[in-house]
Amino acid sequence: ETIGHNFERTASAHPDVEALVDVPSGRRWTYAELDAEIDVVARALMGSGIRQGDRVGIWAPNCAEWTILQYATAKAGAILVTINPAYRTHELAYVLEHSGARLLVSATEFKGSDYRSMVAEVRADAPDLAEVVFLGSDDWEQLCRRADRVTDAELRQRMDGLTHSDAINIQYTSGTTGSPKGAVLSHRNIVNNGFFVTDLIDLGPGDRLCIPVPFYHCFGMVMGNLGCTTHGATMVIPAAGFDPAATLAAVEAERCTALYGVPTMFIAMLGHPDLARRDVSSLRTGIMAGSPCPVEVMKRCLDELNMSEVGIAYGMTETSPVSCQTLVDDTLERRTATVGRAHPHVEIKIVDPATGAIVPRGETGEFCTRGYSVMTGYWRDDERTREAIDSEGWMHTGDLAVMRDDGYCQIVGRIKDMVIRGGENVYPREIEEFLHTHPDIDDVQVIGVPDAKYGEEICAWIKMRAGAAPLDHQAVRAFSAGKLAHYKIPRYVRVVEEFPMTVTGKVRKVDMRSETVRLLGLQ
Repeated sequence: ETIGHNFERTASAHPDVEALVDVPSGRRWTYAELDAEIDVVARALMGSGIRQGDRVGIWAPNCAEWTILQYATAKAGAILVTINPAYRTHELAYVLEHSGARLLVSATEFKGSDYRSMVAEVRADAPDLAEVVFLGSDDWEQLCRRADRVTDAELRQRMDGLTHSDAINIQYTSGTTGSPKGAVLSHRNIVNNGFFVTDLIDLGPGDRLCIPVPFYHCFGMVMGNLGCTTHGATMVIPAAGFDPAATLAAVEAERCTALYGVPTMFIAMLGHPDLARRDVSSLRTGIMAGSPCPVEVMKRCLDELNMSEVGIAYGMTETSPVSCQTLVDDTLERRTATVGRAHPHVEIKIVDPATGAIVPRGETGEFCTRGYSVMTGYWRDDERTREAIDSEGWMHTGDLAVMRDDGYCQIVGRIKDMVIRGGENVYPREIEEFLHTHPDIDDVQVIGVPDAKYGEEICAWIKMRAGAAPLDHQAVRAFSAGKLAHYKIPRYVRVVEEFPMTVTGKVRKVDMRSETVRLLGLQ
């Protein structure tokens, strides 16, 4: 099915179920109402000259218009280019020019950034960009009025000419080197992945999913929006950007039954003073993904957020995104020590990065996946596509993993994050998990830094719990003695207020590494 036909099937089955709630603006739509509004915007895009396969950019934080545009472009057959709200002029100019976007829908401002002036600055660098529509101005209404130029029959004809294998989304993923890569995803890629993610947490028409993760990323728009609309569940937008207090308030006010987040978001909510006075008893399930989940954080989600059926998901933008997921009745051990088993209709294998040979269960290798979920390729970049997807269709993720005897997978790090200290392979995840058991540590990230004697040494960046005295290297060494092998004990310890982050809440270890090298003079 295409996204448009799938959405309409849900809307006809559940017309009076609430589809979308935008908490900041107080607006809400049933499935019937949302379908009608999506059709208006789809016809308006066609009335603006947007043809099948044209690129339409969206550069905005989470809002109702973002979701409406997502489904309207899918019905009109336009390719939605999702642009990170944290991007600045250099990155924005690259994405607009590289994708060949004809229309851009943009916020006017967000978190003190003036989007209008940034768009004005880069327009000359985007020769294909014919029009910019600013949200929060008259532009959106003027765009919608163009729907009158196109009949319902013409929209039907456009929709009926689409196929499930058509490209419908370009998501730019920032590597640690080089320009962002545009992962091209089809209807089939993302409508199925959204369906299976929420199928495995038993989401249905009575469920209400709080989505504080960004829409520009697969977690928000695929696992969140498409996850809901493939099952007739309700999408709840708690705020434009992640705010722990707003998220907890939305869960209480909207009686959300499910909640998404990366571990740093859950840590922020669990540590927020509002948690004690918010009624979160409606919660049952949700997904934690984006980076490994510390055991202690998972235990607190079960106990303090009432998320007894919370799942762990693992994947990447290039795989739509999820390849592995735990089940609602999995043990606590499986939900904390692993990322689950292969997703429905998806193959996985763990291989020796050097030879490509499948390694025995219990041994570390590169995680590879194949199936419907693998992207069609990188936009206008055949060379990088060939580097990522081999001749047999396997996506090489760059992640190091172990498949256990029970088929559950453990992600032990990135190939490039693995620390080799004196010839010993050290996986930061193991040390992070251990240090999370310290009562005064709120969060921790472990990296490797250059060392003249051992090649690399271990450095831990630590965030302390409120009121706790800072830990130094000696205190961490004393805590670790007899519990970690000597070569895994951090030589360097930095106590920080925050980690350098991407907008999706992933820690940027490459920035931590360069900052540590600079501070310690380890060049």
